[in-house]
Amino acid sequence: MTRRVLVTGAAGQLAGAIARVFGADHDVTALTRAGLDITDDRAVREAVAAIRPDLIVNCAAYNDVDGAEGEPVRALDANAFAVRGLARAADEAGAAIVHYSSDFVFDGTATRPYVEDDQPNPQGVYAASKLLGEWFALEAGRGVVLRVESLFGAPAGGTGRRGSLGIIADGIEAGREVPVFVDRTVSPSYVVDVARATHALLASGGARGLYHCVNAGACSWHDIATEIARLLGKPARLRPVTLDGLSLRARRPKFCALENARLRAAGIEMPSWQDALGRYLRLEVVSSQ
Repeated sequence: MTRRVLVTGAAGQLAGAIARVFGADHDVTALTRAGLDITDDRAVREAVAAIRPDLIVNCAAYNDVDGAEGEPVRALDANAFAVRGLARAADEAGAAIVHYSSDFVFDGTATRPYVEDDQPNPQGVYAASKLLGEWFALEAGRGVVLRVESLFGAPAGGTGRRGSLGIIADGIEAGREVPVFVDRTVSPSYVVDVARATHALLASGGARGLYHCVNAGACSWHDIATEIARLLGKPARLRPVTLDGLSLRARRPKFCALENARLRAAGIEMPSWQDALGRYLRLEVVSSQ
């Protein structure tokens, strides 16, 4: 059944993938910040009333982890209170809402991948704002929260690379020395796979609640860079760095790999990060020719 879908944050890489995947069988309206400032509750209500969506997919966020320490109000407005406004508008319209959160809600002291039932313990303003956003989204009658991390993929409406992984790939391809963390463990998330999993989850019905949605497996950023170099057939000039060796304003969780326990229980298996990385790089090579 074709549904009306409102996607926010349309200039981002995740929103671009969501619009492409959902656009195959739904009527998608994708709005950039210029089209809809989600921190303006009145504008949100008016947009929802005009579009009458069956589903709202919120991909808008304040993602400057260090900047949030000096701009807590901006971070909270975008990542928490705006989500509350979207959730309330969704309830008024009888719509479902999907919101994306982050591995940063955890403190990174675990020794195995986090599952959905693990206790969050945010360590900074950005992390706290993302956790608050989760709570507000889950207050909606049909609220779904998907935690993602280390997103990679092409920008919305174009080719090229976006995110930390894209920067690493560009550096390796150009033969530059690339600094990579050796003490930060993640589960990278290919936006195409996140979008497909989101679509499958909504199509299955009864999706309300909290899910982890990352590519399967755990790796350091050094592991990622090494695999990128292998796939590109390029020598890697990697400079190992550690979190403790950098002066970062906000604390990063060292171990923040996620386990997709609830997605798997819903019958949705995420491809491995190596498989996703290979598809991403092949696509980028083809797109650039």
